[in-house]
Amino acid sequence: MAENGDFRFGNGVKAVVMPNGLPKIHTHGGGAGAENGICHDDSAPPVKAQTIDELHSLQKKRSAPTTPIKDGLQQQRQQQGNAAFATISEEERHKLQLQSISASLASLTRETGPKVVKGDPARKLDTPKVTAEHHHYITPTISISDSALKFTHVLYNLSPAELYEQAIKYEKGSFITSTGALATLSGAKTGRSPRDKRVVKDETTAEELWWGKGSPNIEMDEHTFLVNRERAVDYLNSLDKVFVNDQFLNWDPEHRIKVRIVSARAYHSLFMHNMCIHPTPEELENFGTPDFTIYNAGQFPCNRYTHYMTSSTSIDLNLARREMVILGTQYAGEMKKGLFSVMHYLMPKRQILSLHSGCNMGKDGDVALFFGLSGTGKTTLSTDHNRLLIGDDEHCWSENGISNIEGGCYAKCIDLSKEKEPDIWNAIKFGTVLENVVFDEHTREVDYTDKSVTGTILEAENTRASYPIEYIPNAKIPCVGPQPKNVILLACDAFGVLPPVSKLSLPQTMYHFISGYTALVAGTEDGIKEPQATFSACFGAAFIMLHPTKYAAMLAEKMQKHGATGWLVNTGWSGGRYGVGNRIKLGYTRKIIDAIHSGSLLKANYKRTQVFGLEIPTEIEGVPSGILDPINTWGDKEGYKETLLKLGSLFKKNFEVFANYKIGQDGKLTEEILAAGPNF
Repeated sequence: MAENGDFRFGNGVKAVVMPNGLPKIHTHGGGAGAENGICHDDSAPPVKAQTIDELHSLQKKRSAPTTPIKDGLQQQRQQQGNAAFATISEEERHKLQLQSISASLASLTRETGPKVVKGDPARKLDTPKVTAEHHHYITPTISISDSALKFTHVLYNLSPAELYEQAIKYEKGSFITSTGALATLSGAKTGRSPRDKRVVKDETTAEELWWGKGSPNIEMDEHTFLVNRERAVDYLNSLDKVFVNDQFLNWDPEHRIKVRIVSARAYHSLFMHNMCIHPTPEELENFGTPDFTIYNAGQFPCNRYTHYMTSSTSIDLNLARREMVILGTQYAGEMKKGLFSVMHYLMPKRQILSLHSGCNMGKDGDVALFFGLSGTGKTTLSTDHNRLLIGDDEHCWSENGISNIEGGCYAKCIDLSKEKEPDIWNAIKFGTVLENVVFDEHTREVDYTDKSVTGTILEAENTRASYPIEYIPNAKIPCVGPQPKNVILLACDAFGVLPPVSKLSLPQTMYHFISGYTALVAGTEDGIKEPQATFSACFGAAFIMLHPTKYAAMLAEKMQKHGATGWLVNTGWSGGRYGVGNRIKLGYTRKIIDAIHSGSLLKANYKRTQVFGLEIPTEIEGVPSGILDPINTWGDKEGYKETLLKLGSLFKKNFEVFANYKIGQDGKLTEEILAAGPNF
């Protein structure tokens, strides 16, 4: 794979080696900033204060800004720039305007925006130019024949402490919080950009991947990919330094893949250090050619006039070259989910099912998978102090059992509290990356209720924490387990017509797995409105590569082979839709999940519901029997039937896009799946 991005290690860069085998860190002094060999931070004049109150006043005024402030000097410079701009030719002016627009769309900071450090940002600190050299104990010389990629300074697999130093010294908006976590900014993009994600469509992928209506895969050609790749490589090659991570995906050593991430920011390197699996020093020595490589150019934009581009952001996958290119976004989640998409392509080729799910294991070795969209309780229910956590988000199901794809967790932090989610709260410590949070200027205590960096719209509230999975006390290390016994599909049904729990047949499991249903509560600015049904194929439509029915068929095959049972659990409303009924108590849902884990729910008596044809238990210990059949909780019986038919119609309409895709001999499996849906 040398022609597709092989990195060859050599001795092209020299380092001073200490007796313990580690490189010596040089601190370059000299000039006014050094006295008697001691380096001083001379980025700001000394503070002159006579009293403590005066010192505090100055300290408040000097809180570090995170967005540019147009002070008098800056305005003067801008006016000078405008004068110079007026003297150039019309052609040059037009060219500069285009460059300015392109750069601003993916800038490191915005001209207007939130204050990340609470207080009065009265002065602007300039990011110091990188002058100090730092060579890690392995310094790869990188060369790629078709791009002449020859980095002069590679920071290779740095430790979290080293990455902290790099981020705080050289990246604006990076701070240490009161708990020791690294708070950082992802720039203008605070979430994924699914409309800017592209996949190269060639002879192979044209046949293998899911394209067209409903698919997340937007095509691009090989030539455009190479244009963007060269743009990213040229940018990375122009930097004083780049960060390189060599790591693994998948805790199952038999099926793991090697990934290499080349990035421009310490923040990105630390993020991937947390999210991937760390090789041992011996494994690094013999790492060899990676199975997949990411070139993350971060803030540097793509050319918006390039074919297939619709903005200055582009995330490009080339499955033939096993490469990914990121331009115009610094949101670290693009790397995590990009690699997850790759696993959704590579693993099924090995007859391994890739899954967007949580997973835990009981003391007796019983494994449960949890699927669910945002707000369904997947994280809450899969985190159980009586069970071991195998993983919170991405897994593989092979003949060896279940294995976590990742080495870390990526948890949402909006309104985080120690009382509600103590495990996540306690995991936010040294080594953790906090994205786009706001904190106190002096104490550095994070305010998790402040949403000003990511916006106030629900979809934009995306402050997150990335930390190694070993930060969770009951994590199972290594993150592997035996064959799953239960497959739990979670739905927050705001229509209030789905039962709290249903036992599913294999065709029903496939149908609801492909549907990936939940219902969001609509906006209430003008009063209570109708819930909004949401469907995401395989509970992760944005990341799957093949047609959803292929993953569903693999799921059914593995469940049948290993005797796993499918369950549909409603964590939403009972007794009426949102605004009329009440949300099912978390305590009842936990009792239901406990009964699934223990196996007692398999022994219950069941009856069949109308329309969806679901098997519901008549009794569960610790749960009122009256709520198990949702019709019993509705005072308006006609309203229940009407709402049930409405939800059934929404399921049918959503499934139309999958109905014409035939799998199994003569398409019989497709017919079985369709028959398992609503029937009226």
